[in-house]
Amino acid sequence: MEMNQPAPPNALDANRQGLIGRDLDRVDGPQKVCGTAPYAYEVQEAPERPLYGFIVEAPIGCGRLVSISTTEAERAPGVVHVMTHLNAPEQAAFSLEESERFNRPHPVLGDAVIPHYGQPVAFVVAGTFEQARAAGFLVQAQYEAMPGQFRMKEHLDLAEKPPEEEGKQADSEEGDFDTGFAAADVQVDVEYATPVHIHAQMEPHAALAWWEGDRVVVHCSTQMLESAQKRVANTLKMPEEKVRIVSRFIGGGFGGKLPVWADVILAVLAAKALQRPVKTALTRQQMFHLTSHRPDTVQRVRLGAGRDGRLLAIGHEAWCHSARLDDYLEPVCTSTRSLYAAPHRMTRQRRVKLDLPVADSCRSPGEAVGMPVLECAMDELAEKLGMDPVQLRIANEPSEDPEKHVPYSSRQLVACLEEGARRFGWDQRRAQPAMVREGRFLVGMGMASASRSNKLQPSKCKVKLGGDGVLVARMSMTDIGTGSYTVFTQIAAEMLGLPVENVRMELGDSDFPPTAGSGGSFGAASAGSALYVACEELRRKLAQSAGIAPDEAEFADGHVRGGGKGAALAKLAGPDGIEAEGEIAPGTMEKQYRQMAYGAFFAEVAVDTESGEVRVRRLLGVFAAGRILNAKTARSQLLGGMIWGVGTALHEEAALDARHGCFANHDIAEYHVPVHADIPAIDVVLLPEVDDKANPLKIKGLGELGISGAAGAVANAIYNACGVRVREFPITLDKLLPGLPA
Repeated sequence: MEMNQPAPPNALDANRQGLIGRDLDRVDGPQKVCGTAPYAYEVQEAPERPLYGFIVEAPIGCGRLVSISTTEAERAPGVVHVMTHLNAPEQAAFSLEESERFNRPHPVLGDAVIPHYGQPVAFVVAGTFEQARAAGFLVQAQYEAMPGQFRMKEHLDLAEKPPEEEGKQADSEEGDFDTGFAAADVQVDVEYATPVHIHAQMEPHAALAWWEGDRVVVHCSTQMLESAQKRVANTLKMPEEKVRIVSRFIGGGFGGKLPVWADVILAVLAAKALQRPVKTALTRQQMFHLTSHRPDTVQRVRLGAGRDGRLLAIGHEAWCHSARLDDYLEPVCTSTRSLYAAPHRMTRQRRVKLDLPVADSCRSPGEAVGMPVLECAMDELAEKLGMDPVQLRIANEPSEDPEKHVPYSSRQLVACLEEGARRFGWDQRRAQPAMVREGRFLVGMGMASASRSNKLQPSKCKVKLGGDGVLVARMSMTDIGTGSYTVFTQIAAEMLGLPVENVRMELGDSDFPPTAGSGGSFGAASAGSALYVACEELRRKLAQSAGIAPDEAEFADGHVRGGGKGAALAKLAGPDGIEAEGEIAPGTMEKQYRQMAYGAFFAEVAVDTESGEVRVRRLLGVFAAGRILNAKTARSQLLGGMIWGVGTALHEEAALDARHGCFANHDIAEYHVPVHADIPAIDVVLLPEVDDKANPLKIKGLGELGISGAAGAVANAIYNACGVRVREFPITLDKLLPGLPA
């Protein structure tokens, strides 16, 4: 099925069992709470006891490996193999020719070149992890270090415009920005910066691999199984069908597990060389350099408006870095292109190639760092105009997408702004900064808009109803902690009129029908729509078996009824069961309508005038994100996103040591993320919405919506509290103290 027309009324609209929207507890919750959910490193399915691998990294930021000796390591207790570039199996070279970057070959130990700090130079395999790690310190290597380029701000003159790709333009332009900006009565021209962010998932990257003849089985922690399958196959120059990827439970992905990394490739290579299962996991420190990170950015925003607040010109320019051999571009200006109306518009995105590990998608790529900057600039404009920040945004509400010139499939940004302002008590805000004092604290309020693109990706599903009345659905879709198992169970149970305990989701295996996986907030919409189509086909088959016209059939209580007839589904399925398949693909709807999810953030903070400490006191998020499948999991995701926003505003920053090209604070003790003491009670409100242009489920992705712009609300609240505008995130004590009032 292609999404070529609005979705008609369906069983989810009727919601006869009331399962859609219900705050159903996670169906996989008991396994996780009891510790029986097998994450990649804990899988016990290997045909024999696995060996353990440990990666040895290069301690230089750029150069080459001159010599390496593994003699002492090979003599260490328990060691059975040490792999280096001198004895590693042949692998395909990295290439940018493959357009899907997560499918590209990822050779490890392929040569002596050291492109970045932490590059693997050896893989030690032993009977235990401790033996392998201890032997890793016995590997002796000599390096020739070369001058590297590590700091983006020092090399902005080397910025390049990436080649244009369909749907991924580096630049956009409407009208005449320079003329429009110059003619504006009120102008804002500001530069902001954001640092490198690390994904900081709870579960480290891990892999367990073994070979069954000429086919390899890999249990790993990855968000997108098809990409993992293709990357392993392309790296080892083998057919895709000879690679099976399994990832049933994942302890957080956040973009860092969109592709697979050295842990997977090395486990596969070693397992083949030794004909034994091999298991490995990255240490927390290794994750900072052996996987990806969000690039730092420099952004210039120019806004020109009339005295009435209506924008005449919007300009947003961004610079970010990428790895020397890579081509990633952080889509910083994505939301700027569609969020507010203005006849004259310009966005430009440039990248700077550096000798750092790969930069890539991280927790709402683009919007997480682009929107806070835009929303802070809007706050600065509101102050210059003497206008309320909420009213400024409402005044610039577009009637259509201002650059694509198509209608929005649904858009409730104004409703989110108004409802949020009412609930938060925005009318009590003092417009002039530093006017509310409580002892040594200055208190202020800030707000920002939220916006995140909504996507539908090709996906398939297979369902089977057994004679026991249990429905089994199979997809390669993953659950990265977002509740996939649960919301899919709700969809299938509601479609077939089954109790949730009679539905079993089997996910996370590349042998199952392929899906888009978890990423980009498209997972539930894509895989869920494939499940919906499969259930629709199964409903048709069951209705016909019962002699009921499909359009008259009603499914409830494990039965189908209609036209004066009825039958138990288990009886219709028979001893062999009955199967159906479903498939979804994007169609003309995505071209005819701009599909976005929206929201508004409101924050109250207190700033200590003596120490510069910022305390977030209140946070409110109001969102419109299509039909809500599960109120509890939806709220949980949005809460998490808002907490990320606090981290972006106040805490997160990977500190670069430019002497070695490494991130110095490479653990969770030094890489600061919000903890319980940093986060107050957060309120999340979901407005009713159904988007029939988006997908058959009429839902929108919300996994990343909660972070998109949230840091801007906190930053704006800080300015309102104390009158200090910090334009370099995170907003730390040292940046506030010099400007605080005595």
